[in-house]
Order: sequence, then structure tokens, then C-alpha cells
Amino acid sequence: MERIIAQTKVTNLTDESKSVQCGMLVDTGAAALILPAAWRDRLGAFPREEQVALVLANGEVVQGSACAPVEIEIQGFRPVVNEVMFVETQGEEPSAGGARGGLAPRMEEPLLGYVILEQAQAAVDTLGHRLVSVPYMDMK
Repeated sequence: MERIIAQTKVTNLTDESKSVQCGMLVDTGAAALILPAAWRDRLGAFPREEQVALVLANGEVVQGSACAPVEIEIQGFRPVVNEVMFVETQGEEPSAGGARGGLAPRMEEPLLGYVILEQAQAAVDTLGHRLVSVPYMDMK
């Protein structure tokens, strides 16, 4: 499957002068918005931060920081408020085996997970290799 990259802006809502804008890999195997820990200073200080354990695609458990609040704006979709996960960059080379397998355990690429996609009313069009708008939020 081809990789889907979505132009996304993440803004610290307690200091709106602090933001990151880049292409993020759409990863429906991830739940959250995940950024490399090396990018943390770009978004400044957060009033809420806690350490969390995250499971990578290869089964490895790593520590990350959940920071909030941020506004996440995927180009062409409605902005949402949520948290961002910062994960330390690992030194290993990417493995073969597709987009998900290729990221673990390296984590140098920002990931846009399914929770954020659902909040923004975005869905993956696997045939067109793009994000498409969903007219309704799923409440089932």
C-alpha cells in the first residue's frame, strides 16, 4: 500500500505562537498524534504533561510524553483539540515490511493516528491513496 501523507499543523493552545507544520504519515494502526521527542521544544511548555507507555508496531514498549492541549489541523478538514505524544527517536534502521513495519522502532516520522482522523471527520480512501471527508461522525 502507498503511504498517505497529510499536511498538518499542530498548535500549542496555551502559546499559539508555538506550532509545527509538516506532512504526517497517516497511520491507522496508531491511535494518537505522535511526534519525535526532538520536536518538543518547537511547541513550548504545556500545562498538562504525563509519561505514558506506548507499544510500537514491533511489540516494543517505549516511554513517551502526552502533552495537552493542542489544536490539530489536517489540511482540508476541521481542526480538533486533543493531545500530542512525544516519543524518543530510536537509533535502529527501519525494517522492511511496509509503512508500519518500517517505522518501528525508529519513530523519526510524525504519525497521524485514527482517533485524530475520526475527530476531524477524515477517512482513508485506500483506492485513491488519500484522505476523504466523512459527512457524519460515527456515534454507533
